[in-house]
Amino acid sequence: MMEAVADGLGMLVTTPIALAAAGGVAWGILGGALPGISPSISMALLLPFTYGMEPHSAIVLLAATYVGAEYGGSIPAILIHTPGTNAAAATLLDGHPMKLQGRGGEALGISLYSGVIGGFVGLLALMALTRPLAELALRFTPMSYFALGVLGLGVIASLAGPSLLKGLAAGLLGLMVATVGADPVSGVPRFTFGQPDLLDGVAPILVMVGLFAVSELFLQAGSLRRRTQRSEFCGVGSRSGGDGPKRRAGEAFRGAGQPAWNRASSESARIRWPGARMRRRLLKPQLIGSTVGTLEGVIPGAGGTIAAFLSYNEARRWSRTPEEFGRGSPEGVAAPETANNTVAATALVPLLSFGIPGSNSAAVLLGGFLVHGLLPGPRLFEENADAVVGLYAGLFVANLSLLVIGGAALPVCLWLVNRSRPLLMAFIYALILSGIYSINGSLFDLGLTLAAGMAGVVLRVLGFPLLPVVLGVVLGSLVESNYRRSLLLSGGAHSIFLEDPAAVVLLSLAALVVVASVGARVRACLTAERE
Repeated sequence: MMEAVADGLGMLVTTPIALAAAGGVAWGILGGALPGISPSISMALLLPFTYGMEPHSAIVLLAATYVGAEYGGSIPAILIHTPGTNAAAATLLDGHPMKLQGRGGEALGISLYSGVIGGFVGLLALMALTRPLAELALRFTPMSYFALGVLGLGVIASLAGPSLLKGLAAGLLGLMVATVGADPVSGVPRFTFGQPDLLDGVAPILVMVGLFAVSELFLQAGSLRRRTQRSEFCGVGSRSGGDGPKRRAGEAFRGAGQPAWNRASSESARIRWPGARMRRRLLKPQLIGSTVGTLEGVIPGAGGTIAAFLSYNEARRWSRTPEEFGRGSPEGVAAPETANNTVAATALVPLLSFGIPGSNSAAVLLGGFLVHGLLPGPRLFEENADAVVGLYAGLFVANLSLLVIGGAALPVCLWLVNRSRPLLMAFIYALILSGIYSINGSLFDLGLTLAAGMAGVVLRVLGFPLLPVVLGVVLGSLVESNYRRSLLLSGGAHSIFLEDPAAVVLLSLAALVVVASVGARVRACLTAERE
């Protein structure tokens, strides 16, 4: 680890990753402060623009955006009772009551202070766990890589949401998309329909941007239009003059037509750092948050939201003043903020070690690796070790930058969330299209991205999870190519998968993951029926 630290410090001086880290944090805070723009969407918006960047800086930019967005979500949660990210919903429980008591600056300071601590704890865990796991995976054969891909697909069972069947169907859809293009062994075109642009397959970056960012914009645009139509139907906002009820109703609609975060006043708040006494009080919830965040982060599919709420509950259970929770407890802000920023680093452990993205944000970061010709997994440490070291150094700078930029960006965030929602949506939409077009200068890529966005809308409306689709697209080629190679080695005998010890272990783990997920769902259904 000490060698990696020394190499990382050297890269901070010789490469622009420090600037990339600071820029990513700033963008992430702004994206996280906008409700509906999750960390994964903030990263997806940047992904096309990293195409022409140096690989190390591009990866750091995306990872730092993840770090910044996790903190940025707490700003509207505390100030205007609207969480900017899913994980910030736990921070809202005590952060906003503190603001109503005139302690909003204190809540923001605790959030930022705890988030930085969680970020550094997560970084230490990432550095400690990733390399040993990757060295273990260096002995993998094609059979082992196939089994590893199956394990990654097995995670779909835990990411399926309320319906396991819908999660599996979404994963199958991703696998189908992964088969488009040339056959990995024979080179025969498959499902290209005569389109030469599809010979290389559908790039994961187009699927990710379409599913996460474009579909969100389409849904928000549809929601805004429905509200406008309802208002026009009711006669609200009439163009007729006068100061009567219709005009007042029109003014009310112009407020109600915006989400809660746009109706908020432009009040300013200053961050107040916790004093020595408060820092001692926050040690226990921060320890709980960092522990839960580390454990949840390394488990694919868990994510920052689960870690934030688990940390909140455990902090309340172990607190000396549990009655304060929900009424403005500083501990109720510190625990979830420490947890979700810890997850921002530890969620990269399965990605770097095995190439398995365990969350939406990790999946987007995987897209960043693939865009620059880097394949996360055990070979990454042999072939591109400097990329990993640069990522460590970038995350270190990102957490330091969070202290400075977190406070400086607060007025900008408050101004931004009070802008007109249609203007923000138009800006983000133009950003997406220009970014995608800048990759290859291809209108066909724009069409694929918009098609993925429409597919994402359909999947969301029907209740299908999106991450299984991304897992299918990304892991499909890994599973298929190594499955075919294994059969070539064995002359078509499937027994070769049972002759490789690593493959047997990974396939057994995949089966356990699926059985455990199905068992948990069955128990939940039985419990619900009894109640």
